[in-house]
Amino acid sequence: MAGSSPEIIVEAVGLTKVFKDFWGRPKARAVNGIDFAVRQGQVFGLLGPNGSGKSTTVKMILGLLYPTRGSLRVFGENPEDVATKQRIGYMPEETYLYKYLTAEETLDFFGALFAIPPGERAQRSRQLLEMVGLANSYNRPVGEFSKGMARRIGLAQALVNDPDLVILDEPTSGLDPLGCREVKDVIRLLAGRGKTVILCSHLLADVQDVCDEVVILYGGKIRSQGPLREILKVEDRTRVVMPRLDEAKVGELLAWLKQHGAAGEISVDQPIRNLEDFFLDVVRLARSASLETAGAQSGGEIAAYLRGGGAAEGQPEAVLAALNKAAEVAVPAAAPAPAAPPPVVDTAALERLAAGEKAQPKPAAPAPGPSPEEQAKALGKASEKIKDLLGGKPPANR
Repeated sequence: MAGSSPEIIVEAVGLTKVFKDFWGRPKARAVNGIDFAVRQGQVFGLLGPNGSGKSTTVKMILGLLYPTRGSLRVFGENPEDVATKQRIGYMPEETYLYKYLTAEETLDFFGALFAIPPGERAQRSRQLLEMVGLANSYNRPVGEFSKGMARRIGLAQALVNDPDLVILDEPTSGLDPLGCREVKDVIRLLAGRGKTVILCSHLLADVQDVCDEVVILYGGKIRSQGPLREILKVEDRTRVVMPRLDEAKVGELLAWLKQHGAAGEISVDQPIRNLEDFFLDVVRLARSASLETAGAQSGGEIAAYLRGGGAAEGQPEAVLAALNKAAEVAVPAAAPAPAAPPPVVDTAALERLAAGEKAQPKPAAPAPGPSPEEQAKALGKASEKIKDLLGGKPPANR
């Protein structure tokens, strides 16, 4: 039935998952009959201590595990439906990437899995790398990345297909405060575009900053759920925030409150800044003096296609800009090579060639031989030696 309420993206009714041992006997009831609904445009927090059933629930939403009982629908379909999976982006708690691929190749690979055309994949990759602060590390293998940098590229790959449902499991784990703020900005932007985000995190301050509704699991069951502002409201207290008052006016205010029946202890103090906001202000002031780094930097603008603007003007293209800038660096002209010395011309040889003369090699002088007397004397000595070898007899004629 058509209505004004947002579409239900994920709906679980009596969802149960029981793990069994080798013999088929129940071993652990990870999820025990839970009911919840996630609507379009919501940032939905799935909270609970370790072993409470969060990861099992997420795996059933992704179609990686099958419910034992109950029903689970994603976009109105069975989670095993392939077309449904194409509309989901998932960032797991641990970043599993091919360590020999560069950051740019990683995004191109995941984009190809969704059959995104090559030109659009390249454009999205540049925008995402700029957004997560890895534009200057686009050609580094992801196996060299720190945990924080790996989480950044993990977030980028979860968004490469512009999903309608984004599931983030501990997205800010290992990130510095700058990265945490950027991730929360992305989550808010996605929700503003009508995307749905399911967030699992132990960092409750991050959950409080971005979530509209939460479910708290313990022992596989829902112990509390509802809109975050409602379940955190302190019903028996009233807070008034106003510009600073001097001591005299504070005294007058307290006297007036007591006079008009304000019961209990009344405290007046000054608000305390959020540590994250203070940290970011300090970093902004110091950034002008910071050095360039090969690691993760502060992210740039949200990717244009995530903003819904497609290839909008002014989109961040830090990679190409850096390459173009490198190409524009003036290269000093090479020093001219020294001139070769002029060849030496043999004028006499040229004249002989012109007259048709050919140079004749001079015959070598014959080596001097022995005189006739020396030859006769050597022959006589050879005959005497032969006689001695034959026992004094001349050699017989044959």
